Amino acid sequence: MSDSVTAEGIPAKKPVKKESWGEVVKTIVYALLIAGVIRSLLFQPFNIPSASMEATLLEGDYLFVSKFSYGYSRHSFPFGILPFSGRVMASEPERGDVIVFKYPVDNKTDYIKRLIGLPGDRIQMKFGTLYINDQAVPKVETEDFVEFFGRMEHPVPQYVETLPNGVSYEVLDREPDGRLDNTEVFIVPEGHYFMMGDNRDNSADSRADVSYVPRENLVGKAQIIFFSTDGSARIWEVWKWPTAIRYERLFSFVR
Repeated sequence: MSDSVTAEGIPAKKPVKKESWGEVVKTIVYALLIAGVIRSLLFQPFNIPSASMEATLLEGDYLFVSKFSYGYSRHSFPFGILPFSGRVMASEPERGDVIVFKYPVDNKTDYIKRLIGLPGDRIQMKFGTLYINDQAVPKVETEDFVEFFGRMEHPVPQYVETLPNGVSYEVLDREPDGRLDNTEVFIVPEGHYFMMGDNRDNSADSRADVSYVPRENLVGKAQIIFFSTDGSARIWEVWKWPTAIRYERLFSFVR
Protein backbone atom coordinates (compact mmCIF):
# COMPACT_ATOMS: atom_id res chain seq x y z
CA MET A 1 0.00 0.00 0.00
CA SER A 2 1.47 3.39 -0.99
CA ASP A 3 1.94 6.35 1.37
CA SER A 4 -0.65 9.14 1.26
CA VAL A 5 0.30 12.50 -0.31
CA THR A 6 -0.88 16.07 0.13
CA ALA A 7 -2.68 18.00 -2.59
CA GLU A 8 0.69 19.49 -3.59
CA GLY A 9 2.08 16.02 -4.20
CA ILE A 10 4.39 16.09 -1.17
CA PRO A 11 4.25 12.97 0.96
CA ALA A 12 2.34 13.60 4.15
CA LYS A 13 4.27 13.14 7.36
CA LYS A 14 2.87 10.44 9.57
CA PRO A 15 2.36 11.56 13.15
CA VAL A 16 4.98 10.16 15.52
CA LYS A 17 3.42 8.29 18.38
CA LYS A 18 5.15 9.15 21.64
CA GLU A 19 5.63 6.27 24.02
CA SER A 20 3.96 6.99 27.33
CA TRP A 21 5.60 6.40 30.70
CA GLY A 22 3.06 3.66 31.22
CA GLU A 23 4.35 1.81 28.15
CA VAL A 24 7.95 2.19 29.33
CA VAL A 25 7.08 0.79 32.75
CA LYS A 26 5.14 -2.06 31.16
CA THR A 27 8.13 -2.96 28.97
CA ILE A 28 10.45 -2.95 31.99
CA VAL A 29 8.05 -5.13 33.99
CA TYR A 30 7.77 -7.63 31.11
CA ALA A 31 11.57 -7.76 30.80
CA LEU A 32 11.95 -8.36 34.55
CA LEU A 33 9.33 -11.10 34.48
CA ILE A 34 11.05 -12.87 31.59
CA ALA A 35 14.42 -12.57 33.33
CA GLY A 36 12.86 -13.90 36.55
CA VAL A 37 11.40 -16.92 34.77
CA ILE A 38 14.73 -17.72 33.09
CA ARG A 39 16.61 -17.28 36.38
CA SER A 40 14.16 -19.39 38.40
CA LEU A 41 13.40 -22.19 35.95
CA LEU A 42 16.26 -22.41 33.46
CA PHE A 43 19.67 -20.87 34.14
CA GLN A 44 21.06 -18.65 36.90
CA PRO A 45 24.46 -16.93 36.78
CA PHE A 46 26.84 -17.25 39.72
CA ASN A 47 30.37 -16.03 40.37
CA ILE A 48 33.08 -17.88 42.29
CA PRO A 49 34.32 -15.81 45.27
CA SER A 50 36.69 -18.34 46.89
CA ALA A 51 39.35 -20.96 46.12
CA SER A 52 37.53 -23.98 47.60
CA MET A 53 36.90 -25.58 44.18
CA GLU A 54 40.35 -25.07 42.65
CA ALA A 55 41.50 -26.31 40.22
CA THR A 56 38.06 -26.97 38.71
CA LEU A 57 36.73 -23.47 39.42
CA LEU A 58 38.84 -20.38 40.08
CA GLU A 59 38.11 -17.17 41.90
CA GLY A 60 36.73 -14.78 39.31
CA ASP A 61 34.93 -17.45 37.26
CA TYR A 62 31.34 -16.68 36.26
CA LEU A 63 29.16 -19.62 35.40
CA PHE A 64 25.65 -20.67 34.49
CA VAL A 65 23.85 -23.14 36.73
CA SER A 66 20.96 -25.17 35.30
CA LYS A 67 17.96 -24.89 37.62
CA PHE A 68 16.02 -27.74 35.99
CA SER A 69 18.64 -30.47 36.51
CA TYR A 70 17.28 -31.69 39.85
CA GLY A 71 13.76 -30.29 39.78
CA TYR A 72 12.56 -27.34 41.84
CA SER A 73 12.28 -26.50 45.51
CA ARG A 74 11.55 -23.23 47.29
CA HIS A 75 15.29 -22.51 47.03
CA SER A 76 14.98 -22.43 43.24
CA PHE A 77 13.17 -19.11 43.46
CA PRO A 78 14.52 -15.69 44.51
CA PHE A 79 14.42 -15.25 48.29
CA GLY A 80 12.46 -18.52 48.58
CA ILE A 81 9.27 -16.60 47.77
CA LEU A 82 7.27 -19.76 47.07
CA PRO A 83 6.93 -21.40 50.50
CA PHE A 84 6.55 -25.11 49.71
CA SER A 85 8.46 -28.12 50.97
CA GLY A 86 10.19 -30.88 49.05
CA ARG A 87 10.96 -30.87 45.32
CA VAL A 88 8.75 -30.99 42.24
CA MET A 89 9.79 -32.60 38.94
CA ALA A 90 12.65 -34.04 41.02
CA SER A 91 15.62 -35.80 39.45
CA GLU A 92 18.42 -37.39 41.44
CA PRO A 93 21.90 -35.85 41.14
CA GLU A 94 24.83 -38.03 40.15
CA ARG A 95 27.97 -38.62 42.13
CA GLY A 96 30.61 -36.16 40.94
CA ASP A 97 28.21 -33.37 39.92
CA VAL A 98 29.34 -29.84 40.79
CA ILE A 99 26.33 -28.38 42.58
CA VAL A 100 25.19 -25.04 43.95
CA PHE A 101 23.18 -25.45 47.16
CA LYS A 102 21.95 -23.41 50.09
CA TYR A 103 24.12 -23.62 53.20
CA PRO A 104 22.07 -25.81 55.57
CA VAL A 105 22.80 -23.62 58.62
CA ASP A 106 21.04 -20.51 57.29
CA ASN A 107 19.28 -21.77 54.12
CA LYS A 108 20.34 -18.52 52.44
CA THR A 109 24.03 -18.53 51.52
CA ASP A 110 24.95 -20.15 48.20
CA TYR A 111 27.75 -22.74 48.30
CA ILE A 112 29.25 -24.71 45.43
CA LYS A 113 30.91 -28.10 45.94
CA ARG A 114 31.21 -31.53 44.34
CA LEU A 115 28.75 -34.28 45.26
CA ILE A 116 30.76 -37.14 46.77
CA GLY A 117 28.35 -39.09 48.96
CA LEU A 118 24.83 -40.32 48.16
CA PRO A 119 22.21 -41.34 50.75
CA GLY A 120 23.40 -44.41 52.67
CA ASP A 121 27.07 -44.03 51.68
CA ARG A 122 29.92 -44.33 54.15
CA ILE A 123 32.44 -41.51 53.55
CA GLN A 124 35.84 -41.14 55.20
CA MET A 125 39.22 -39.49 54.60
CA LYS A 126 42.36 -41.46 55.56
CA PHE A 127 45.76 -39.79 55.17
CA GLY A 128 44.42 -37.63 52.34
CA THR A 129 42.74 -40.48 50.46
CA LEU A 130 38.96 -40.53 49.99
CA TYR A 131 37.10 -43.71 50.92
CA ILE A 132 33.57 -44.43 49.74
CA ASN A 133 31.86 -47.44 51.32
CA ASP A 134 35.22 -48.60 52.69
CA GLN A 135 36.84 -48.59 49.23
CA ALA A 136 39.71 -46.19 48.43
CA VAL A 137 38.97 -43.86 45.54
CA PRO A 138 41.83 -44.04 42.97
CA LYS A 139 44.06 -40.97 43.16
CA VAL A 140 46.84 -40.46 40.61
CA GLU A 141 49.39 -37.67 40.82
CA THR A 142 49.53 -35.32 37.83
CA GLU A 143 51.33 -32.06 37.05
CA ASP A 144 51.25 -29.40 39.76
CA PHE A 145 48.60 -26.72 39.80
CA VAL A 146 50.32 -23.34 39.60
CA GLU A 147 48.85 -20.37 41.43
CA PHE A 148 50.23 -16.87 41.65
CA PHE A 149 50.88 -14.57 44.59
CA GLY A 150 51.51 -11.31 42.80
CA ARG A 151 54.09 -12.35 40.19
CA MET A 152 55.41 -15.26 42.23
CA GLU A 153 54.49 -18.77 41.11
CA HIS A 154 53.46 -21.27 43.77
CA PRO A 155 53.09 -24.93 42.70
CA VAL A 156 50.50 -27.06 44.51
CA PRO A 157 50.43 -30.89 44.32
CA GLN A 158 47.55 -32.00 42.11
CA TYR A 159 45.91 -35.41 41.64
CA VAL A 160 43.25 -36.95 39.41
CA GLU A 161 40.56 -38.66 41.46
CA THR A 162 38.12 -41.13 39.86
CA LEU A 163 34.82 -41.92 41.56
CA PRO A 164 33.11 -45.35 41.40
CA ASN A 165 30.84 -44.18 38.56
CA GLY A 166 33.85 -43.17 36.42
CA VAL A 167 33.73 -39.40 36.96
CA SER A 168 37.27 -37.97 37.09
CA TYR A 169 38.46 -34.53 38.18
CA GLU A 170 41.49 -32.80 39.69
CA VAL A 171 41.95 -32.26 43.42
CA LEU A 172 44.61 -30.26 45.25
CA ASP A 173 46.56 -31.48 48.28
CA ARG A 174 48.24 -28.45 49.87
CA GLU A 175 49.19 -30.09 53.16
CA PRO A 176 50.37 -33.70 53.48
CA ASP A 177 48.66 -33.96 56.86
CA GLY A 178 45.92 -31.32 56.84
CA ARG A 179 43.23 -31.14 59.50
CA LEU A 180 40.65 -32.69 57.15
CA ASP A 181 42.92 -35.41 55.72
CA ASN A 182 41.79 -37.82 58.46
CA THR A 183 38.14 -37.91 59.51
CA GLU A 184 35.58 -40.06 61.20
CA VAL A 185 33.24 -42.21 59.12
CA PHE A 186 30.27 -40.19 57.85
CA ILE A 187 27.09 -42.15 57.06
CA VAL A 188 24.96 -40.03 54.73
CA PRO A 189 21.32 -39.88 55.91
CA GLU A 190 18.39 -40.56 53.62
CA GLY A 191 17.41 -37.46 51.66
CA HIS A 192 20.84 -35.85 52.12
CA TYR A 193 24.16 -35.58 50.29
CA PHE A 194 27.83 -35.30 51.21
CA MET A 195 29.67 -32.44 49.48
CA MET A 196 33.40 -31.77 49.21
CA GLY A 197 35.56 -29.06 47.65
CA ASP A 198 38.24 -30.06 45.13
CA ASN A 199 40.74 -27.88 47.02
CA ARG A 200 40.76 -30.42 49.82
CA ASP A 201 42.79 -28.53 52.42
CA ASN A 202 41.02 -25.22 51.85
CA SER A 203 37.32 -26.01 51.74
CA ALA A 204 34.44 -25.65 54.19
CA ASP A 205 32.36 -28.69 53.26
CA SER A 206 30.52 -31.71 54.65
CA ARG A 207 33.62 -32.89 56.51
CA ALA A 208 33.23 -29.99 58.94
CA ASP A 209 31.23 -26.77 58.69
CA VAL A 210 28.59 -27.68 56.10
CA SER A 211 27.54 -31.14 57.32
CA TYR A 212 25.02 -33.09 55.21
CA VAL A 213 23.06 -31.16 52.58
CA PRO A 214 19.29 -31.83 52.38
CA ARG A 215 17.86 -32.66 48.95
CA GLU A 216 15.60 -29.62 49.24
CA ASN A 217 18.65 -27.31 49.43
CA LEU A 218 19.96 -28.16 45.96
CA VAL A 219 19.78 -25.13 43.68
CA GLY A 220 21.23 -26.47 40.43
CA LYS A 221 24.09 -28.04 38.51
CA ALA A 222 27.10 -25.98 37.38
CA GLN A 223 27.27 -26.25 33.60
CA ILE A 224 29.43 -23.71 31.79
CA ILE A 225 31.90 -20.92 32.57
CA PHE A 226 30.83 -17.95 30.47
CA PHE A 227 33.33 -15.38 31.81
CA SER A 228 36.47 -15.34 33.92
CA THR A 229 38.82 -12.66 35.23
CA ASP A 230 42.00 -12.92 37.27
CA GLY A 231 41.01 -10.00 39.50
CA SER A 232 43.78 -7.66 38.33
CA ALA A 233 41.26 -5.09 37.02
CA ARG A 234 38.63 -3.26 39.01
CA ILE A 235 35.17 -2.98 37.49
CA TRP A 236 35.82 0.62 36.36
CA GLU A 237 39.31 -0.04 34.97
CA VAL A 238 38.04 -0.85 31.50
CA TRP A 239 41.46 -0.41 29.92
CA LYS A 240 42.82 -3.32 32.00
CA TRP A 241 40.06 -5.80 31.14
CA PRO A 242 41.74 -7.17 27.97
CA THR A 243 44.68 -8.44 30.05
CA ALA A 244 42.57 -9.48 33.07
CA ILE A 245 40.25 -11.84 31.21
CA ARG A 246 41.16 -15.52 31.26
CA TYR A 247 40.29 -16.17 27.64
CA GLU A 248 41.09 -19.89 27.79
CA ARG A 249 38.30 -20.42 30.35
CA LEU A 250 35.53 -18.66 28.42
CA PHE A 251 32.64 -20.97 27.47
CA SER A 252 34.27 -24.04 28.95
CA PHE A 253 32.15 -26.78 30.51
CA VAL A 254 32.34 -27.61 34.20
CA ARG A 255 33.22 -31.23 34.85
